[in-house]
Amino acid sequence: MKRRIVTCVVMQVLVFNSSPRRGRGATAGILNRFLKGVEDAGGKVELIYVSDLDIKPCRGCFTCWTKTPGKCVQSDDMAELLPKMDSADVVVLATPVYVDGMTGSLKMLLDRFIPLESGKVELIDGHCRHPRRSGRSGDKLVLLSVCGFAEMDNFDSLVAHVKAMSKNMHRDYVGAVLRPYAWALGMPERIGIEIGDIVQALEDAGRQLVEEGRFYPETLATISKELLPQQVVAQMISSGFR
Repeated sequence: MKRRIVTCVVMQVLVFNSSPRRGRGATAGILNRFLKGVEDAGGKVELIYVSDLDIKPCRGCFTCWTKTPGKCVQSDDMAELLPKMDSADVVVLATPVYVDGMTGSLKMLLDRFIPLESGKVELIDGHCRHPRRSGRSGDKLVLLSVCGFAEMDNFDSLVAHVKAMSKNMHRDYVGAVLRPYAWALGMPERIGIEIGDIVQALEDAGRQLVEEGRFYPETLATISKELLPQQVVAQMISSGFR
């Protein structure tokens, strides 16, 4: 009887934390729990702090599509990041909401991903798009974000942007892990809230990503659930400023 050999493919998860507070802010607090679930499920995580990188703005010269196909003429950390971005099974974009969108540092990084695509244009699902040079498909994109305000619609512009970006990056948009007034999770005893179910849901979301390639709607709903009335959130924020 022949022995059956089972090959286990490890999901490679590339994570960009674009908070200027790196590992100390609310973004990191949410992200770390999520990544624990990813690793518990067997995913391999590479976490990169965008603020540590030397990345210049895109020049819009299109040299990476003409004279040096697939290679940017600028010399900075993108030369090392581009192969990682192309080979990752999942890219996680972690950002606080800045003026209804992502941080400037993350936007600058993502502006520079175009060498991974050809300058040629194809009609894909009835839309003009630049095809991916490597021809890879099935890779995924995840958004993880926090904001200071109480309302979930503070994330709407950012989510719409990342959904559109996923199509241009030829990555399947998995979903968004979102937490309003995330600062409250850092002081549960002080303000009398219970966050155990939120912490568990964050880890569950990480496991679901690796094991099923999706998030359960009820898991995301628990992560973003209301903990304080809107007026209380506004008062607590206001108390820290003059």
